[in-house]
Amino acid sequence: MPPTAPVRKALVAALASAALLGAATVPAVASAPVASGRHAGYGDSARLAYQKYVTVRVLKGVFEQGDTEVVDRYVRADYIQHNPLAPDGAETLKNLGVAIHQQFPDAEYDVKRVISEGDLVLVHSNVVMTPGARGQAVVDIFRFQGGKIAEHWDVGQEVPESSVNGNDMFSTESWPRTEQPGPRWLTAYNKKLVTKAFDQLLVRKDLSAIDRYWGPEYHQHNPNIADGVDGVKAGLGGFFEAFPQLKVTPKRVIAEGDLVAVHSHYVNSPGERGQAIVDLFRVRNGKIVEHWDVIQDVPASSANDNGMF
Repeated sequence: MPPTAPVRKALVAALASAALLGAATVPAVASAPVASGRHAGYGDSARLAYQKYVTVRVLKGVFEQGDTEVVDRYVRADYIQHNPLAPDGAETLKNLGVAIHQQFPDAEYDVKRVISEGDLVLVHSNVVMTPGARGQAVVDIFRFQGGKIAEHWDVGQEVPESSVNGNDMFSTESWPRTEQPGPRWLTAYNKKLVTKAFDQLLVRKDLSAIDRYWGPEYHQHNPNIADGVDGVKAGLGGFFEAFPQLKVTPKRVIAEGDLVAVHSHYVNSPGERGQAIVDLFRVRNGKIVEHWDVIQDVPASSANDNGMF
């Protein structure tokens, strides 16, 4: 969900190796069951758990430990990269990981939540390259093919010093306060609900969607929008007035349990490159009760030919 003020650049030029950071959106999450390519045949739950495990194993191993063997084991050689600062290929991923580990040996990838659906895994993290820094809010999306990571999209945004709603960009405020997704049997229902709500509110710019789909105790983590239902009404109402030709195009929706993420291309005015945004919603008892997002400007050029979407 967009802020009401101009979006700050997501990747900081002050980092000497910003191009390296672009490929280093690395999660660190509690380990999943011990992985084997055979897990994909044990049923959907085992396959999804395996995909989460592989995602974390590869990224944490490469970028926190400089371990490139995990890339050979779990990443396809023709790995497709959508981060505009990083070229395609598994070999590039290994080289970037080694360089990052050498330059930022104390980098920490604090994963807040991980969800998986179908062949996709989404990771929401606080990436801190230097201890003591606020770091970035990052969402990574990975596509699996044949049990290996085949493709990657991401969005990164600097964590600001303060927030108008009093919530940080990562915490869970709605009850129960857990980062784990809810029961998987709720996935289809919640995905359908959020898809409808997102279309009505952000694609069609109809603020009445908030009364229909949002819960009264709504928690906001976008640092530029006030907390609660009134906050989102005022924030988005002002945004729609400021940009009457806003066009929002959802590219993919990923859900697990009570968490639903929408990866979209926002274009405020015709002719602009726009922004890549991931909106992450939490649904409880049929209402949207919490929202996180990460926002990045689409750059003029890219190290690969794949685009951000």
